[in-house]
Amino acid sequence: MDRRDESGITTAEYAVGTAAGAGFAGLLYTLLTGSFGDQLLERLFRHVMGLLGIG
Repeated sequence: MDRRDESGITTAEYAVGTAAGAGFAGLLYTLLTGSFGDQLLERLFRHVMGLLGIG
């Protein structure tokens, strides 16, 4: 049976996961800091206040 040295594969998987996480964080930041984020937070706030019977 041929055993290959795969010690670098784990590092590559971490690099891909880190890059994907950074891209997702950038996308969320862009969405939430624009007008879409303002509308989303306002709607969420109104909904929570309605559930609490305050708004």
